[in-house]
Amino acid sequence: MEPAGAVTLVFAGDVVLDDTAGALIERGGDPLAAFADVFAAADIRAANLECVVATIGHAGDKVYTFRAHPRVLPVLRRHLDALALANNHSGDYGREAFAQMLTLLPQAGLGFFGGGHDLSQAHQPLLIERGGLRIALLGYNEFMPRRFEADADAPGIAWSEDAQVREDIRAARSRHRADLVIPVMHWGWENEPHANARQRALARLMIAAGADAVIGGHPHVTQDIELIDGRPVIYSVGNFVMKETDNAAQRRGWLLRLRLDRAGVRAFDAVAAQLDADGLPHRARGTPTPCWQRGAAAVGQCPSE
Repeated sequence: MEPAGAVTLVFAGDVVLDDTAGALIERGGDPLAAFADVFAAADIRAANLECVVATIGHAGDKVYTFRAHPRVLPVLRRHLDALALANNHSGDYGREAFAQMLTLLPQAGLGFFGGGHDLSQAHQPLLIERGGLRIALLGYNEFMPRRFEADADAPGIAWSEDAQVREDIRAARSRHRADLVIPVMHWGWENEPHANARQRALARLMIAAGADAVIGGHPHVTQDIELIDGRPVIYSVGNFVMKETDNAAQRRGWLLRLRLDRAGVRAFDAVAAQLDADGLPHRARGTPTPCWQRGAAAVGQCPSE
């Protein structure tokens, strides 16, 4: 555990639990087992759930549609506290399936953010208190289809609109009394190793609005990291559990570890994940990963655990 006044938050990238990972869980296995010690040592554990968890609904007209059985939830709860839902696969089986998932997650003891039973809830922060810190997690999607967005009276995800994102960040601190605010973004273009101009502009908007860090995903590969006013923007942490990969870069990811205190991010590093042919993550020991501590002018590299 961290010193008094410090809290560790770990975040895993895209997690899809249908197909091989779902079959492993059905047999009593655990696709996250190789990282159990990292999750267990953290105060807050979160991941991007890149599939709907439901037994109902119909697959939409998309190349890839992902739906996992609710039996996966106890395994997720073993390692995680919260799930980001704002992505381009949460709505793969329609609003009915998404609404079922929103009921199942809290029943399993899992928090969620970036989605809700209506537009207002989708934009509410998930508030987690640890070590005397009140931390707000927000989530937004920028990748089509936009029909997954929540409506005033319909369940769905939070879509990224600049003015709304700015307002949500400010409200998390002023109205919800958060000490720290961390948006999780689903953005960028697949397979690009560097963030694009839109990502960088939005990152600056979020930092200016009061975000203490920004965590990103969706490109399915890791991307660069930028310090904006001394606050880190990790543009993409890559995949974590994902069978549908088509190149070596998509089979490498980071389990990000942020060390937080009342002033923001004290330090961060990552544990490297190597996905096998079935999309299951294993420790990639000795693989260089990003690391940084407050006061350093740039992000360095450290050998992974």
